[in-house]
Amino acid sequence: MAVDRERVLTEAAALLTRRSTTSMDEIARAAGISRATLHRHFAGRDALIRALEEHGIERFARAMDAARLDDDSAVEALRRLVREAEPVAAVLAFLFTENQLFEGGTVNAGWARLDSRLAALFRRGQEEGDFRVDLSSVWLTEAFYGLLGAGAWSVHEGRLARGDLNHSIAELLLGGIRRSMEK
Repeated sequence: MAVDRERVLTEAAALLTRRSTTSMDEIARAAGISRATLHRHFAGRDALIRALEEHGIERFARAMDAARLDDDSAVEALRRLVREAEPVAAVLAFLFTENQLFEGGTVNAGWARLDSRLAALFRRGQEEGDFRVDLSSVWLTEAFYGLLGAGAWSVHEGRLARGDLNHSIAELLLGGIRRSMEK
């Protein structure tokens, strides 16, 4: 029986974002495979987390592509990005807190590419006069990840309705970064 790697990573992400101490046994059960099969594909928890990180990076890159970050105003592109990133928000929140695993060549390069694209969106918004210029694009990138993670966690904990997630993140972020036209 062939193992569906995507399914294993999806199940692992779902479990680990709810409880970061989830065991390999629990992940294997959720994926419908034995622990031995899981270990043949991921030689331990660290290998699974690294694969999950690569998976999360890839999924967020696809969300960025789908959001068409270069189309329309930066404000509208940011709204689309929040909407497109919702399915990967919990995974990103988990990965964001697992920052000790971000050491190393290819994974860091993946995060650097995502960060660069996101920072470019914020810089464009600043250049267009829509976003505040007193907040750096690097800080706005970190704030985006933080809000996305906090939103995902709030949905998980029942403090925010899933249907309110996109609006809550976009409006709070945009409310804080939009440039005031008042002098």
